[in-house]
Amino acid sequence: MTHNIGKKSPPWKTFLYRLLIFICTVGLIVYFMPRDVKFNYQFDLDKPWKYGQLIATFDFPIYKPDEVVKHEQDSILAHFQPYYNIDKEVSKAELQQLRSDYQTSLRELLPNQDYYTYLQRTLTEIYNAGIISNENLSELQKDSTNGIMVIDDKVADQVSINKIYSIRDAYIHLLNADTAHYNPDILRRCSLNDYLTPNLIYDEERTNTAKEEIFDTYSWAIGLVQSGEKIVERGEIIDSKKYNILESLRKESINRSESQKEKMLMLAGQLLFTIIFIGLFIVYLIIYRKQYFRDRNTLLMIFTQMVLFCVLTELFVANNLLSVYILPYVMMPVITRTFLDSRTAFMSFAVTILLCSITLRYPYEFILVQFAAGLTAIYSLKELSQRSQIFRTGFVVALTYLAVFFAYELFTENDFSKMNRTNYIYLTISGFLVLFAYPLLFLFEKAFGYTSNVTLIELSNTNNPLLRRLSELAPGTFQHSMQVSNLVFDAATNIGANGQLARTGALYHDIGKMENPAFFTENQGSATNPHQALSYEQSAQVVISHVTDGLKLAEKSNLPKVIKEFITTHHGAGKTKYFYISWKNEHPGEEPDNSLFSYPGPNPFTAEQAILMMADAVEAASRSLQEYTEDNIDQLVDKIIDAQVAEGYFNSCPITFQNIQTVKDVFKSKLKSMYHPRIKYPELK
Repeated sequence: MTHNIGKKSPPWKTFLYRLLIFICTVGLIVYFMPRDVKFNYQFDLDKPWKYGQLIATFDFPIYKPDEVVKHEQDSILAHFQPYYNIDKEVSKAELQQLRSDYQTSLRELLPNQDYYTYLQRTLTEIYNAGIISNENLSELQKDSTNGIMVIDDKVADQVSINKIYSIRDAYIHLLNADTAHYNPDILRRCSLNDYLTPNLIYDEERTNTAKEEIFDTYSWAIGLVQSGEKIVERGEIIDSKKYNILESLRKESINRSESQKEKMLMLAGQLLFTIIFIGLFIVYLIIYRKQYFRDRNTLLMIFTQMVLFCVLTELFVANNLLSVYILPYVMMPVITRTFLDSRTAFMSFAVTILLCSITLRYPYEFILVQFAAGLTAIYSLKELSQRSQIFRTGFVVALTYLAVFFAYELFTENDFSKMNRTNYIYLTISGFLVLFAYPLLFLFEKAFGYTSNVTLIELSNTNNPLLRRLSELAPGTFQHSMQVSNLVFDAATNIGANGQLARTGALYHDIGKMENPAFFTENQGSATNPHQALSYEQSAQVVISHVTDGLKLAEKSNLPKVIKEFITTHHGAGKTKYFYISWKNEHPGEEPDNSLFSYPGPNPFTAEQAILMMADAVEAASRSLQEYTEDNIDQLVDKIIDAQVAEGYFNSCPITFQNIQTVKDVFKSKLKSMYHPRIKYPELK
């Protein structure tokens, strides 16, 4: 998998960038680490105690279990009655409004004054009993509250909820309190709802104070453990009683560790732990993978994944969300292996898992399971080129998860009935989530400037619009590019370079010739050579322009930068030798303007680019051979590549003389296969 190498920045800027990534990585990981746990023992109900004998070092109460506390408090609150204030001004205002309306409008609606008297009397009774809002009534019914405390002139009286009115109940009572003397239909026309307003106001402050007074007298403990008392032995099964004592010890330890000094010490420990592991990974990069350490985007990509999985783990633990086993940690080595290499994928994954483990209850089993799955993912994904490989990896990772966790439980539990079946479900889901690494690869490509093998394979499809156009406008160039792509793939594979990258780069290296196809020999056929009407300088400029034209087409088609680099480097900073030598021959003793005959460059800076330069020159020259004998092909390959080496084209490439000799041998073998004599078929006499 490939990455685009950008221009070098000043050393101080590069140093500051790396330092910033380091600080941000450490800072984010440590920031989300939980710091509210001082009790360092991990335990579960009906499982053996994994540590030595535990002795109490201080007196502490044995707290009631949470479910018992909740049940008892719910029972207490079931008899609790909230406080309400009765607002007498409400009834005065509404009765005054009734009198005013009777004088202006109600007199015409009511048959006689008795109706008004009835309404006034009944409203007074309702307001004396109290009207409560629908929202407050719903809350009381939801909590199964039977009564409330009504405060009238600083005196609280208990009132049954059945004796107070809601707006609806008050309205119905007004209509039906005396149907024998007052017609409900007539009363309905009086808009009685306008005179009904809640006058019982919830007193939240007094209610909360009353609750606190009740809970202040509540006993949270059911016993006491004294200092020096044995709590649990090594290997002892933790029953419900022991579990409750250990939980009480944990709670008390947390309460005793809330001082600022102890929190700062815990923070310092987490910070030091994270700095050590992140620092060790950076040392690995400096010693073994300098190219990754020097590249900004590579550092950012690796540390982004580290932060992401560490923060997710810490959030899951802090908020008690499902289980961390559901998180697809294996995505990290899959993505890193796709773009970088196996060793870096494993090292970054190992550091991440160790950082995640310090926040977990059972770090050892977590590390064992994740390491096994991570190694399996790296082994199964040697080179991602097909979607089916991700499916296979997800399936194999899920099996590894289940097998390792099952093996761990076999020798720790020794009882099938005590196995944690829920974790098997989580681990299976985690294996399935690995499939989402495939769409994430596309996002990582765009975000960090990488090009995966999947993208290279898609680009090398000859039905790609750009390649199809090349085959139509410049068929000779297209055939040349196809031949070169076959040569570079075999050569790159033989020296351990990226064969797919070299092949894709070869297919696009000459796309600029589409702009002026007739000026290139492979596209001319028997037609007149247009160079005959141009000077050598003009011809050279036309030929050189296929590099810049190709770059423009690549930009327009959004080709990855790593493919554009093949276009700019396949001639390096060399010269158009045909026109340069022709000019020199016609102007003996004179020196031309070299810039008119020189390609813009740069020279190749990767092994794949160097192989393309060799293959491009060899394939083009092989077409000029008069006779395709083994000696002629051997001499041609040696002559062209040795000349390129002598001119220093490969000085900036990570390629050795041994690699170059291997490339020569591959080219010779391939060209001999391409140009070997065919059997002459006999004619029918």
